[in-house]
Amino acid sequence: MGTDSEKAIPPKVSRAAAEWLVELHSGQVGKEVREQWQAWRAAHPDHERAWQHIEMLGERLGGLSSSLAHATMAPRGSLRRRRAIKTLAMLLFAGGSAWVVQEKTPWWQLSADYSTGIGEQRRIELEDGTVVDLNSSSAINVAYTQQQRILMLLRGEMHVATASESATARPFLIASDQGSVRAFGTRFVVRQLTNEKDSPIKVGVLEGAVEVAPSEMPARVRLQAGEQLSFTRHMVTPIEPVIPHDTAWLQRMLVADDMPLGEFLAELSRYRKGSLGCDHSIKHLKVSGTYPLDDTDKVIEMLQQSLNLQVRMLTRYWVRLMPPAA
Repeated sequence: MGTDSEKAIPPKVSRAAAEWLVELHSGQVGKEVREQWQAWRAAHPDHERAWQHIEMLGERLGGLSSSLAHATMAPRGSLRRRRAIKTLAMLLFAGGSAWVVQEKTPWWQLSADYSTGIGEQRRIELEDGTVVDLNSSSAINVAYTQQQRILMLLRGEMHVATASESATARPFLIASDQGSVRAFGTRFVVRQLTNEKDSPIKVGVLEGAVEVAPSEMPARVRLQAGEQLSFTRHMVTPIEPVIPHDTAWLQRMLVADDMPLGEFLAELSRYRKGSLGCDHSIKHLKVSGTYPLDDTDKVIEMLQQSLNLQVRMLTRYWVRLMPPAA
């Protein structure tokens, strides 16, 4: 257990702190509003810790960027103002050591800047020229200021090719509920292995280098091109070679090399709506080959034929592979 000063700031408090910061920069602040702000700070220790964190990061942020400063002047409740509040909360509280959100569904997940549905992929070019490819059922938020560039991985998987802008001039970070990844002129992939709160984050570097910083570990781990690892808040796996076919999804393919059937179907189900699985007795059968993600029905048919299995289908959205009939 950490000390009170090390505990994560609750999501509602982080949002309230960001709202107060936007309010105080709105140019419409009178004595009554400042008294309410001071009363909020005094109402609970978490409130004061949140505000002290804002002040601590103030110098690093260097003030609001021009776009955020402009947004603070927008009417209360407007989309532009809500976006400024979300961006500030991300900058101040997401991915920083011991300041991560520990609830399963942080409030900012409810309105992702970019997302994909099941089976959908999407390419996004950000304002600095960075290109992000989102895999199936993935979501990110984006927070760019004059001092730093942050992508928050909310769920799923992405491939990032950072722009040529100097990483020392304006750092490029991937923030998640497990920690952060800093890129150095890089092309890399980041994936949250499941949708569970404490699910590990997997990072693989294709070009350049990244630095992984788990939120509850003082050490930083640097990955070079061709290396990968997984991490949580308080754990880092050993560095391993990147598996080339892990990025086959960029070509809308799924590649398996002696993968257990149960694992293969779990991977395939990321691209298919409904429930897909197999009987426990055949989950260890090995699958090899290259399979098209645009036609998961075809993949199921290929598995049925190559492994001599039965397919039990109640509807298209409930499919089980079964042992061959006796």
